[in-house]
Amino acid sequence: MKLLRVGEVGNEIPAALDDKGVIRDLSNHINDFSAETLNFDNLKNLKKLDLKNLKEIDKNIRVGSCVKKPGNFFAIGLNYKAHAEETGTEAPKLPVVFNKSVHCLVGPNDNVVIPKNSEKLDHEVEIAMVIGKKAKRVKREDAQDFVFGYCICNDISERDWQKDKGGQWVKGKSGDTFGPLGPYLVTKDEIKDLNNLNLSLDVNGNRHQTGNTNLMIFDFNYLIEHLSSFITLMPGDIITTGTPPGVGLGMDPPQFLKDGDLMHLKVDHLGEQKSKVVKEV
Repeated sequence: MKLLRVGEVGNEIPAALDDKGVIRDLSNHINDFSAETLNFDNLKNLKKLDLKNLKEIDKNIRVGSCVKKPGNFFAIGLNYKAHAEETGTEAPKLPVVFNKSVHCLVGPNDNVVIPKNSEKLDHEVEIAMVIGKKAKRVKREDAQDFVFGYCICNDISERDWQKDKGGQWVKGKSGDTFGPLGPYLVTKDEIKDLNNLNLSLDVNGNRHQTGNTNLMIFDFNYLIEHLSSFITLMPGDIITTGTPPGVGLGMDPPQFLKDGDLMHLKVDHLGEQKSKVVKEV
């Protein structure tokens, strides 16, 4: 299934995309897609529905973040060798783990805001996993049993805050609009080969990032095994899994996002994001 949340900010309702690409209202069958509802029992019930019999929703409606109020938003850094190299960093021997604030989540096509004291805002197209049941010390071969689905994440990053202001990365990764997520939360059964998904990101029609999950240093299953050996993962938790090369920081000279820029992200099977960069007012 392709699940999404639609409506004005703060008033989104749960929905699904049918096989004709029509948005269907799920609000009579589930309250929302959140830590309380993103589990396999609810998914089983949703899959029994005949979507074409549900209320149709206008295709021009705003799409919100496909997950509401997760307990955790984890991220993996430097998970593509070429991206590590473009930032002047050696490829890690173990996953680089950091947090993004759960409050940075926005819709896939919402504006990305340049904070007033920001000078080095950057983009990162990524694939995020969403956990579907409690995961603790999971074996790699069992990892997919704990994944509810996958979605696009733009890991917006303020490089000065991330790298030059001391401490941990989280402060450079957690601005108010630094987590565009969606459009869809795609259940794992819709994806035939997780290790062969193409990712891309264009700025103003110019290709910046291109990658494929077969180039990840640590694959999806390993990341779940690794994280769950230290942290108990819970339903609704988000793990975004790293970005391919082509970020603004890695260009010569660096090219950071500016007011009016248009970003277009695409990932096989997971849809597209189209967002505009605007200055904070």
